[in-house]
Amino acid sequence: MTYTSLVTGGAGFIGSHVAADLVRAGHRVVVLDDLSGGDAANVPEGAHFHHGSVCDPEVVDGLFATWKFDYVFHLAAYAAEGLSHFIKRYNYTNNVIGSVNLINAAVNAETVRCFVFTSSIAVYGHAEPPMTEDLTPAPVDPYGIAKYAVEQELKVTHEMFGLPYIIFRPHNVYGERQNIGDRYRNVIGIFMNQILRGEECTVFGDGEQTRAFSHIDDVALPIARSIENPRAYGETFNIGGDTPYTVNHLAGAVAAAMDAPLRVRHLEARHEVVHAFSSHDKARDILGVGADSVSLDDGLAQMAAWAKKHGPQEPSVFSGIEVSRNMPPSWQALVVPSEQSE
Repeated sequence: MTYTSLVTGGAGFIGSHVAADLVRAGHRVVVLDDLSGGDAANVPEGAHFHHGSVCDPEVVDGLFATWKFDYVFHLAAYAAEGLSHFIKRYNYTNNVIGSVNLINAAVNAETVRCFVFTSSIAVYGHAEPPMTEDLTPAPVDPYGIAKYAVEQELKVTHEMFGLPYIIFRPHNVYGERQNIGDRYRNVIGIFMNQILRGEECTVFGDGEQTRAFSHIDDVALPIARSIENPRAYGETFNIGGDTPYTVNHLAGAVAAAMDAPLRVRHLEARHEVVHAFSSHDKARDILGVGADSVSLDDGLAQMAAWAKKHGPQEPSVFSGIEVSRNMPPSWQALVVPSEQSE
């Protein structure tokens, strides 16, 4: 039997890898992406591409009516934790309302066997690491709040309408096809782009904050294959790298991977969680996947080769800032208020 799967955000970084894994598994894949952060060139060969937004219910409902989806993989989001404080309306519209449009359509279609949602470890907030799935989420930024809201919505939708779901909480994913021109998110991509542009790597604060970094190969395939495992249904999984590193260590590792001297400029600290990494025991137990199968050095080498081939990117400027107060000074100089962008 050939299954039909919708991948939202499938022209983006993680979404395009999930879509490619599904194509290889024999699925008929439909990609929905508004190209606000992705590139149509990322859509895998064999997938059907529809340019549109999850925020448009007519587009979403039309796709469900046409394709009769068996599975939904919802990866479309604007995933910038730090910036989300200053783009609250945009954040909740894209990350909550867009998700609700998909959930409504999945319920009404009555064909969807499972709704797979990529949340984030941002839902844990300041919890002591390593964060485990049994912790009560307490997000500290609008992005994390939005992700947790959708998690809760999926649970009550299952209770009311029986829609099966699987939730993943990835963190700091990096690798080929990442948008290195986004100045607000994905520190590895930011560092690589700065090095390619001959600039210093910019580090917020003292650089001793810690994160675990997850190569795309350790994230995309488990997400795509999760629907094949009945034990995964109704569950929430942390997924990604096990080993935490300081941002200072990361900057040195990225410079080495890029064959470049380490040049760092420290910026004023921003409001963020200082230490964030999670446990993946549950994913190992139920999904049979291990973390860090791609080491940080190997993953950085792979991404560096890709980044060098594609060259430096002009850093983007978000053109719809809604609140500029208390914004990091390095971002403040680039502010384009939402009134000017309309």
